[in-house]
Amino acid sequence: MSDPAERAAALDEKDELRPVREKFVLDDTVYLDGNSLGALPGHVPARVADVITREWGELRIRSWEESGWWTAPERVGDRIAPLLGAAPGQVVAGDSTSVNVFKAVVGAVRMAGAGRDEILADEASFPTDGYIAESAARMTGCTLRALPAARIPVEAGPRTALALVNHVDYRTGRLNDLPAVTAALHDAGALAVWDLCHSAGALPVRLDAHGVDLAVGCTYKYLNGGPGAPAYLYVREELQARFDSPLPGWNSHAVPFGMDPAYAPADGIIRGRVGTPDILSMLALEAALDVWDGVSVEAVRAKSLALGDFFLECVDAYVPEGRVRCVTPREHPQRGSQIALACADAGTVMTELIRRGVVGDFRHPDVLRFGFTPLYTSFADVARAARVLGEVVG
Repeated sequence: MSDPAERAAALDEKDELRPVREKFVLDDTVYLDGNSLGALPGHVPARVADVITREWGELRIRSWEESGWWTAPERVGDRIAPLLGAAPGQVVAGDSTSVNVFKAVVGAVRMAGAGRDEILADEASFPTDGYIAESAARMTGCTLRALPAARIPVEAGPRTALALVNHVDYRTGRLNDLPAVTAALHDAGALAVWDLCHSAGALPVRLDAHGVDLAVGCTYKYLNGGPGAPAYLYVREELQARFDSPLPGWNSHAVPFGMDPAYAPADGIIRGRVGTPDILSMLALEAALDVWDGVSVEAVRAKSLALGDFFLECVDAYVPEGRVRCVTPREHPQRGSQIALACADAGTVMTELIRRGVVGDFRHPDVLRFGFTPLYTSFADVARAARVLGEVVG
């Protein structure tokens, strides 16, 4: 290939998302770990300071009404919804991904109907999803079967209540076929529950268009909400009246301040709430979502794929043949927004990469993960990362 640095400069010059990069707090480090924790948008600290000093410090309890704290979970959910291809009123922000997985799985079992006592789960899912699914199965009297994601459409049958599937495999970056899997589950009379942690904010999801039933995801990766930022729960509008949350907290009560000992769920997506929301993290997330104003998810996807392709070209140019092996599918329809490379001494290699200013991450036993966050990752970053990788493994 031609000189990678020159090609990177030319590609960055034409990058339509380049102005968005300036909205983030970045340094000379090549940061390719946004698929674990997104970078800080530069305006968020001032917003959080205002929440602390004025809304909490001065207004205190009045801020539940006057500063809009009470309605933040649905308001922030509606900010996230376009990034998921969802209409307003179907996403609520709050709790952790794990808690929302539990709500979604048990809620789906309760909606599935008589005779449906089987839960299918993506065997390559992030471990928490498996832990939650196993516990939910025991609690609901269901059988849990863990399968490769590609087998779920084939294995779903008359006993299947739901399948819990990761949109993108967190280790390999493989993109699972959300439209086809969802359609197959519906053909079998089952519900589709998707984990979007590694796809939302990196590629189009189109929940409404593909008829997804329930979905969950975190906001601290590609959505840049900050460490421990609230997760979200999506419940398709047609299912909301039937959604029976296994965590019926006072925040989801029809009359939360009535203090009635008997639970009556609120209408709509509000029934996905549980307890008092984490306001500081919630409002930091709300501010962070401002960087998405005017940004097309389709443009993000196009740049993500271009970054991945360029990185693989640079790896071929800089890394000695046979030293690493790509475990991420190269085909665009099968790829998320990361490249995973298998390397015999991956843990040691990643430690040295980080010491030299290239931050990715290591997954046991032999995987180097490099995440591309198109809002702030440049082609120059990618070229430098591959060059340093070649130096380290060479």
